[in-house]
Amino acid sequence: MREIVSLNRKWAFTMDGSAVPADVPSPAYYVNLPHTWNAIDGQDGGNDYYRGLCYYVKRLEREDIPEGERLFLELRGANSSADVYVDGRHLAHHDGGYSTWRVDVTQALAGTGDPLLVVGVDNAPNETVYPQMADFTFYGGLYRDVNLIAVPESHFDLSYCGGPGIAVTPTMEGDDAAVRVQVWLTDVAPGQKLRFILRDAGGEIVAEATQDAAQTAFETRIANAHRWNGRKDPYLYTAEAALLSGGEELDRVSARFGCRSYAIDAERGFILNGEAYPLRGVSRHQDRWGIGNALLPEHHVEDMDLICELGANTIRLAHYQHDQLFYDLCDERGMVVWAEIPYISRHMPGGTENTFSQMRELIAQNYNHPSIVVWGLSNEITMHGGNDPTLLENHRALNDLCHQLDPTRPTVMAFVSMCDMHEPIVQIPDVVSYNHYFGWYGGDTSMNGPWLDKFHAEFPKIPLGVSEYGCEGLNWHTSDPVQGDYTEEYQAYYHEELIKQLYTRPYLWATHVWNMFDFGADARAEGGENGQNHKGLVTFDRKYKKDAFYAYKAWLSDEPFVHICGKRYIDRVEPVTRVTVYSNQPRVELLANGRSLDKQESDVHFFYFDVPNEGETALTAVAGDCRDESRIRRVETFNPAYRLRERGAVLNWFDITHADGCYSLEDKAGDVLRSPEGREALLEVIGTMGGGKAAEPDDKMIAMMSSMTVLRAINLMGAVGKRPDKEALLALNKRLNGIRKV
Repeated sequence: MREIVSLNRKWAFTMDGSAVPADVPSPAYYVNLPHTWNAIDGQDGGNDYYRGLCYYVKRLEREDIPEGERLFLELRGANSSADVYVDGRHLAHHDGGYSTWRVDVTQALAGTGDPLLVVGVDNAPNETVYPQMADFTFYGGLYRDVNLIAVPESHFDLSYCGGPGIAVTPTMEGDDAAVRVQVWLTDVAPGQKLRFILRDAGGEIVAEATQDAAQTAFETRIANAHRWNGRKDPYLYTAEAALLSGGEELDRVSARFGCRSYAIDAERGFILNGEAYPLRGVSRHQDRWGIGNALLPEHHVEDMDLICELGANTIRLAHYQHDQLFYDLCDERGMVVWAEIPYISRHMPGGTENTFSQMRELIAQNYNHPSIVVWGLSNEITMHGGNDPTLLENHRALNDLCHQLDPTRPTVMAFVSMCDMHEPIVQIPDVVSYNHYFGWYGGDTSMNGPWLDKFHAEFPKIPLGVSEYGCEGLNWHTSDPVQGDYTEEYQAYYHEELIKQLYTRPYLWATHVWNMFDFGADARAEGGENGQNHKGLVTFDRKYKKDAFYAYKAWLSDEPFVHICGKRYIDRVEPVTRVTVYSNQPRVELLANGRSLDKQESDVHFFYFDVPNEGETALTAVAGDCRDESRIRRVETFNPAYRLRERGAVLNWFDITHADGCYSLEDKAGDVLRSPEGREALLEVIGTMGGGKAAEPDDKMIAMMSSMTVLRAINLMGAVGKRPDKEALLALNKRLNGIRKV
């Protein structure tokens, strides 16, 4: 029988990648898995986290090696390339840091001694393995489980793309489900048998058969099948397959599956089991503050609990394959999932084969999950030009590969705003979605809906969704939020506006907030806390749900609640202040120091109260049986702890001078670029950030920058380049003060 032994404990770790260790390093620095070496430097904003080759070394004690005719080392995540050695002998190499892979170590572990196992893991930059350019940290390490698997000579396959050796395809035919179970076997002997059993969620057998092992597929029907129906009813069956020899069970595999039908319609959106089922949810990165990507099971469960509390029914698992435990949780909780590979931001001609291998692994390892409905080909891949013939060829071939490996699911791509809807690449996938940040990276919030309507009008047969949208919100506060201020109040306002626009357009097949959680992005230096992307609805440590979290909960969750916004914004200078309340109840009353101020009714879940601000005020919101409390306090001067004072270089509002009829750092970058003198001045500064003269911005770039101030545009660019110091910015401002506006 199959035996699985965990190898997670006590690995000697060394960052000296000069030579493959011939023994346990001395003195040894021991770690338990999962482990990453970038848990700290990958989140501190230095843009200098270690990317290179490190070694994990483990002396296997003979008595701990399981008995089996064949032995496989299973690595469930080694980022991003890895090599396996036993007693100095190189056994395998793997490229791709987010999938499971296995190595046959049968011969290498034969013998009587205690073998030395070495895994070299390398996250150094290269031109062949994705990802290499993206807005997140590429944590290095053995950051998921490592196991040793013992099986008989005849066994269910362990070698193909890290897959489970079993694939279940249920097809709804009326109320019945036609179910096909396919298995793959290694070294089958004459006379061996396969026993198939299908069980319902309660463990009762609904179908079974025993047949010759040469016949590796089993087909049956489940009458009146209980459907997997998303959050409403995520019902799961289990398929079991056992390999028998003379009545003895040699090996066994199993897979849970769901019976469901779905379609993605260009007019009606997502259809689940024949009914409209609008997909409204979030995207998720897998890392955490102080932990990196080396998550434990309880971390995955907490993430899923928070997403369920929000009321989401879909998750885009960005931008790579996630832990199998999380896909299992999606199946169990009824989440509809977009699964993708890290083909992102920049097409690398040398990385074509890696896109194919990562896609094969993604599909082979996740085929059975009923939660997954689309395979993602790439993300924002046209950011640096979308007309490269090799890029188009790569995507067409990748799209074909997905359909060959899985004819049951459509493909999807996430396009960046600057990708024109008429580009040929937009026609390649079955379904499209766009990453739009109008209202944060240029433009304003009102531009989102009309842009989507225009696409839908021009391409009425292409299903359209929104794969990313969001803005950064930290612990900064104001009563007058504006784009780019990084306040929790502007983030809440932004999402209020986007909810109103996106959730009222039924043709959108899916919308995914970017992002559910703040995440590590070591190159980022904005918002006053470097090393993170703060677009999350929940903080990086999962300790604080931002106000925007409750805006979505009000629209999506059936759990009665009421929430007063601005709990971290206590000191306020205005005599009458606006207080926002979110609730999924139709009627909200706000009390100040126990006295009722107002009762409001709303079908859009957002309630706004003008509150007299005198002394200290205890606020209580009441909605049905739900209550929430907060407080405000009148102060004479604005509390400086609420204001972001550092934006890239330390530059305060009073440092920026203005001249009548001339430009300054506080003018829109798009306006400055339209002036020949202003364009020259701005490009010179941008050029110093990239180490040379900046390229001429095209019309798309100007449109994107049109509503950003020069100061904000420079600081956003500085998140991935060399930021100008205060003196350089003041020099640019002085120069702009001498240029007349056009």
